[in-house]
Amino acid sequence: MTTLTRRRFAAASAAGLVLAPGLLRAQAWPSKPIKIVVGYPAGGLTDIFARAYGDYLQQKLGQTVVIENRSGASGSLGARTVKAAEPDGYTLMFTISTALLQNRVLLKNPGYDGDNDFVRISHLSAGHLPTIVSSKTGIKTLADLVAYAKANDVSYGTFGAGSTAHIGIGALNKIYGLNMKAVHYRGEAPMWQDLAGGAIQAGCGSYASAKSVIDAGLGVPIAVPTTKRMSKLPNVPTFREQGAIDPAFEVVGFIALVGPKGIPDDIVNRLSDLMVEAGKSERVRKVNDTFGIDEAALSRQEFEKIYAQNGPVLIQLVRDLNLAQMDAQ
Repeated sequence: MTTLTRRRFAAASAAGLVLAPGLLRAQAWPSKPIKIVVGYPAGGLTDIFARAYGDYLQQKLGQTVVIENRSGASGSLGARTVKAAEPDGYTLMFTISTALLQNRVLLKNPGYDGDNDFVRISHLSAGHLPTIVSSKTGIKTLADLVAYAKANDVSYGTFGAGSTAHIGIGALNKIYGLNMKAVHYRGEAPMWQDLAGGAIQAGCGSYASAKSVIDAGLGVPIAVPTTKRMSKLPNVPTFREQGAIDPAFEVVGFIALVGPKGIPDDIVNRLSDLMVEAGKSERVRKVNDTFGIDEAALSRQEFEKIYAQNGPVLIQLVRDLNLAQMDAQ
């Protein structure tokens, strides 16, 4: 091997031919398949995102991207698996805010530290979660729901204890002095079936899952959390527009790409850039349109800002529900 002299090194550097160690490492990676662990079952939005974004990463990186579903214990099973992996960029995870934030309140011992055991790579919006009421109730607005709940028993469906949907019900009960009962489902499909059949009076979940009951006239969307309306439901006002001003209606859950703490920065930055690119791809845009999601993937820098600002608020909102902690299986 020819030795690179100082003079030749200087000339090569000036010509841009000598790369920094980090850039060399990033260019050498990946040299084998990448595994993306999904902490939730196949077919859900987290899994769909993992496959859409994973396909883009596979195309751009030239290595197979394998999706492995390891669901269980509110996402903590997958999180423990990824925490224990080598931080070399070959094991990543698609997960949600519940696993990174709420689980420290919901579970006695999640088996990982959501703040410190993972490197945050990219933030993905999970979309708006409209509140939808049974058309049988005659409710059309948030004010109608409040009046109805003061005169009747109301069962309000969610997709899990401690979820952002559950947080919203708790906030409504507190603000308006109501006693609506949260009914937690494993998956949204049975929740919307119960709403369509009149077993529950209201529910909160994704636009895509609720679309069938909306289109059939069995469910009526009455309010959307966050500060702006959904593009798919432009005529449905936000909670804030209807006078319900509370952090519970401003902080929303998210989906995220993370990896075990210690992955070199150059690899993380490359993944972050590719995720932002992927968010503009046709396949991802179609997924976002289907689920009524108006924002694509954000960079690691933007993710850090959101996590730092909203994470503590979301954790406190879950604590305010005073839920008994569960064992992580």
